[in-house]
Amino acid sequence: MTKAWTLATLAVGMLLAMALWFSASAVVPQLRGAWGLSDGDASWLTMSVQIGFVVGALLSAATNLADRWPAQRLILVAGLTGAAANGAIALGVDALEPALALRFLTGVTLAGVYPPGMKLVASWCKEDRGLGIGVLVGALTVGSASPHLLGLLTSGGGQGPAWRTVLALASLSATLGALIVGLGVRPGPHAAASAPFDWRQAGKALSDRSVRLANFGYLGHMWELYAMWTWVPLLLLVSYERAGWPEAGARLAGFGAVAVGGLGCVLAGKLADAWGRTLTAGASLLISGTCALTAGLLFDHPGALTALCLVWGFAVVADSAQFSAAVSELSDPRYVGTALTMQTCLGFLLTLFTIRLVPAAVDRVGWEGAFVALALGPAAGIWSMALLRRSPDAVKLASGNG
Repeated sequence: MTKAWTLATLAVGMLLAMALWFSASAVVPQLRGAWGLSDGDASWLTMSVQIGFVVGALLSAATNLADRWPAQRLILVAGLTGAAANGAIALGVDALEPALALRFLTGVTLAGVYPPGMKLVASWCKEDRGLGIGVLVGALTVGSASPHLLGLLTSGGGQGPAWRTVLALASLSATLGALIVGLGVRPGPHAAASAPFDWRQAGKALSDRSVRLANFGYLGHMWELYAMWTWVPLLLLVSYERAGWPEAGARLAGFGAVAVGGLGCVLAGKLADAWGRTLTAGASLLISGTCALTAGLLFDHPGALTALCLVWGFAVVADSAQFSAAVSELSDPRYVGTALTMQTCLGFLLTLFTIRLVPAAVDRVGWEGAFVALALGPAAGIWSMALLRRSPDAVKLASGNG
């Protein structure tokens, strides 16, 4: 089993599995009509997944699960369980409350898919770890966008997408992805031996200064990312509708604004391995923060807004893999899975606030000013990356490139 084959297989599996994440968010307009949802109710369809992910990640980090279980086996079990939970909504749920419970369970299981996937990449990549994890996060990004494409493909008769079909197809996709990873991927030559239980490892995310700075950069990135991914497709829908542009174009633009980040992840990974993680992440944060400040100014111009959102989507996730690569390089090799799980736990906990912040801002200032506050995260992330670049531990990053 070669590295290239393994990484390609893992990327395909992750792309398919991540269709679960926004499968409900992609059909919010249809669920509003079917279930009589308010804007606050709609935001909980995404927030319940985030909360579930945080709970699952905390449990995994506290028990060192990602370092004590074979990563591919954990992904198989978690992916199949998440697909079943999400699929249950498509098969027989007709109200918000049971849907939220099942979406919460879906989030719990995704904590057993994404961080172990990054650990598997780290076991195969060393000098090119930024690119390897960039490919994985790029696949995750395209997979997260895929429900918007499914929504476009299942739209008909002017009624929008068939929401049950979108959820069912996302679950089928995740089932296939879990099987591909579970049966077709194995750890690489840089994998550490199974680690003994050590509850203190979860706390290293904040107690070690260099790891803490990498995580603070990640938090600045996450402040913006999932709020952007959740609400920009809806921003485009509303903008196109007010301008009299076709809904199909808006859905395609929404898919593109998220999916284009896959290309950003791969390019940033290649650059980070050569130029340094801190420099590449800082540049990405600067571009995405600028887009957050200016997106609302183009609300009445859907063509220009689409172009800006494509740039935003490219940059907003391009740095994500580099924070994870940095943590894997700065942490105890025996507990890389725990360190990555704790990092994602902290990041997704923060997204609960900003996902809810955007619709509240829409109510107060309209779509024109709804995303301005998201620029605070990139500003804080740039500051953290500047401090990390000056740290003595920067030599551990990107083969000494910082």
